[in-house]
Amino acid sequence: MLYKFKSKAAGDLIMLEPNGRRVLEIIGKEPGPQGIIEPPQMPGAIAALEAAIAREEAEQQALVDEARAKGQVPPTFAEVSLRQRALPFIDMLKRCEKAGKDIVWGV
Repeated sequence: MLYKFKSKAAGDLIMLEPNGRRVLEIIGKEPGPQGIIEPPQMPGAIAALEAAIAREEAEQQALVDEARAKGQVPPTFAEVSLRQRALPFIDMLKRCEKAGKDIVWGV
């Protein structure tokens, strides 16, 4: 399944189901087949995503620091980070908030 986020203020944003689900869960939305994010909800969604990105990066840095302190090879994080996945969505949220337009999916 794909999530296709649409708005009149920004181009469509397509995410694979696991990535779209994670982003929606972070911002407190039900990751169902349809939904809407209204402009008053967007500042909170942006803040939630930025906080989740900061947490993920801090956790990864802590693992690297711990490994170095023990004289071990630091772990590598091969997967695409939340920051890389979420930045286009954060940009969409900012554009839509500024324009006062909703973001919808599944419609």
